[in-house]
Amino acid sequence: MPRQARERSRSGIYHLILRGINKQTIFENDEDRQKFIETLGYYKMVSNYMLYGYCLMDNHIHLLIRENEESISQVIKRISSSYVYWYNQKYERCGHLFQERFKSEVIETDAYFLMALRYIHQNPIKAGIVKDIRKYLWSSYHEYTGTPSIINIDFALDMFSEDRKKAAALFKDHAKEKNSDTCLDYEERLHVSDKEVVEYLKELGIVTISELQRLKREQRDDVIRKMKEHKGVTLRQLERVTGISKSVIDRT
Repeated sequence: MPRQARERSRSGIYHLILRGINKQTIFENDEDRQKFIETLGYYKMVSNYMLYGYCLMDNHIHLLIRENEESISQVIKRISSSYVYWYNQKYERCGHLFQERFKSEVIETDAYFLMALRYIHQNPIKAGIVKDIRKYLWSSYHEYTGTPSIINIDFALDMFSEDRKKAAALFKDHAKEKNSDTCLDYEERLHVSDKEVVEYLKELGIVTISELQRLKREQRDDVIRKMKEHKGVTLRQLERVTGISKSVIDRT
């Protein structure tokens, strides 16, 4: 069956998610996250897109972005290819890191734009990583409340007020509001967080996911068996965190 064509946004603005292949981890540490942000900034100059929001999670990325000269697909191909090349060099791996087709939704009203931006910034809270939106370092929230670097903050702030001080205060209130926003929601409810799974792997001597994937089969399977015995860890979660297929994990 042929793929369904991606819906085009009349405004040129999209909320999109890039996910790790098999939902695996795409950021091992803060250096990786910083590199991805630098990549966003570099290709913003090359492709001339407008970036309104981002949030880097362990195994996926949220972006709120407006295409200009290049299509959103071309933009994401540039960004992902550059990061994957760097990542593979660093971790001595080869092959894909991101799922081939990213997920996207069109943004065509101011109200939905603001909801999507809030959803992106609240993603770490809904995932149980932090309780306070200000505590998560790897989202664009801090560019709106501090000094902007790669984010075009005027578009969103002007929706609140022409007075910048008032707009900043209203933005903070809106960003922290309790809500039932879903947008491109796909995350599973977990008894144990992905971060806890990664920490348990480190206790077993596995510092990075790439290291686990390079182990001999017997050693890898021994680690998987121990992880499966860890209370609260699901097979789907192990697949997502390790990048090893569920079928392999299931029969180990």
